[in-house]
Amino acid sequence: MSTIFLDVTRLLTRLYDGLMPTGVDRVGLEYIKRYGGHARAILSERGFSTVLTERDSQLVFSMLLASICDRNKIRAVVARGCFNRLREARLHGALLHTSHNGMEFGRYYLAMAKREIRPVFMIHDLIPLTHAEYCRPGVNATHRRRIHTALKRASGLIANSQGTLDSLAAEARHAGFALPPTVIARLASGVTERPGVTRPLPGPYFVMLGTIEPRKNHWFILHVWRRLVEQLGDTAPKLVVIGRRGWECENVVDMLERCESLKGVVIEEAHCSDVQLQAYLQHAQALLFPSFVEGYGMPLAEALALKLPVLASDLDVFREIANNIPDYLDPLDGPGWLARIQAYSQSDSSARKAQLQRLERFREPTWAEHFEQVNRFLETLQ
Repeated sequence: MSTIFLDVTRLLTRLYDGLMPTGVDRVGLEYIKRYGGHARAILSERGFSTVLTERDSQLVFSMLLASICDRNKIRAVVARGCFNRLREARLHGALLHTSHNGMEFGRYYLAMAKREIRPVFMIHDLIPLTHAEYCRPGVNATHRRRIHTALKRASGLIANSQGTLDSLAAEARHAGFALPPTVIARLASGVTERPGVTRPLPGPYFVMLGTIEPRKNHWFILHVWRRLVEQLGDTAPKLVVIGRRGWECENVVDMLERCESLKGVVIEEAHCSDVQLQAYLQHAQALLFPSFVEGYGMPLAEALALKLPVLASDLDVFREIANNIPDYLDPLDGPGWLARIQAYSQSDSSARKAQLQRLERFREPTWAEHFEQVNRFLETLQ
């Protein structure tokens, strides 16, 4: 295989800023684990890019995998990268870019062409194009530029699901672009059950996992929980909300901070370590995933891999990943969610036991399978 180049700009920036990895970041880290031993790192800013030396690439990969934030070292690496950019030669190989950051700049592709590097991007979703109402203002225009530029200039595109590929193909047709070579490579959760993990809460509880943003439907679930407290009082199950606060979530924040009936019942974990996350998931009654739209849904795969039942919105991509294993509900069916959560909170819940039986059939996508697909795809691009 020719030399692999990994754009780690987003990962290094977030490490420098002290931010916890998101789902997109975890994918990037898996690519470092798989290819980092013989890969080179690329850093970019607004389409201007530099390829780090082999030594600095290994230094950056090590910091990212260990989550070690040494800001002095990071600044020094960036400075050396900017200086070495003036002495770059043709490098040859393939770029694997696993975030959407910077893919809208034409100069980025031109620089890769001069280096004889074929750019291959992963497309996680087209939600800002298909559901702009759930995103920050202006993100739809930026993401459209990203997708259109990649359609015109990328050597290949990796989709994380059939649903994402279908959306990508539809956008290409709508915009009048030919679809470049593509492959579907589903994402693995990367979690494994750890025996003996201490239960984090004494009573029954449920988990929501993901950044707090409109499409995740936190506000709806918090209203369901307020009704649960009204009906059950002190015996109401707890809800653990894991994820940082995102954008346009003021109504959710108001509920979390000012709703008296939810205090002590809803627990917000904005900075949850991997160990804490796994403990919460392994002992919960179920994962709640009431999203209006998803490109993939990593929390779904993570929960099912840990044999945790899931109550989820009835989305095509969820069925693509999990078939009929979760219990599916309409994301606006308040009485339905209320009844199902009450049922699952009981120790003798027949509905929960039935899903646990279905869970035995779950076959989790693996990173080995993912990279087998990616490697075969790269061979076709040479």
